[in-house]
Amino acid sequence: MQKIPMTADGYRRLEEELKTLKTVERPSVIRAIAEARAHGDLSENAEYHAAKERQGFIEARISELEDKMRRSEVIDVSKLSGKDVKFGAVVTLEDEDTEEKLTYQIVGTDEADIKQGRLSITSPLARALIGKKQGESVEVTAPGGSKAYEIVKVKFG
Repeated sequence: MQKIPMTADGYRRLEEELKTLKTVERPSVIRAIAEARAHGDLSENAEYHAAKERQGFIEARISELEDKMRRSEVIDVSKLSGKDVKFGAVVTLEDEDTEEKLTYQIVGTDEADIKQGRLSITSPLARALIGKKQGESVEVTAPGGSKAYEIVKVKFG
């Protein structure tokens, strides 16, 4: 069984989503199915079919979240330190062409959100950064072409 690295915050978000699905969404869709059944003929009942489809989605997402949580390896970023880029690091980069500065935290796949500055550990940029130190340059081949960055700062927590 392959472990899934994630931060404590990422794990907490999965827990919250799972709780909402089980305590709010699941009971709601069960009520909707019961209500649609009360309307009679199920073969031409659009509300019933929509509710059953929604129920399938909810149950699949619950199973997916439970599996991810079982396989998760929660990494306490506050206990990490050093100058090497690794999981959980907050890395400030400078684009060597434009001198634009970017800051990302390297996180698990499920918690990645580039707009929030959370970069997936599996992304080309994160893979290029892992193991590098402050002051080093990295070149990344991404879908948009090659880019070069200097690692300006590495911090944890």
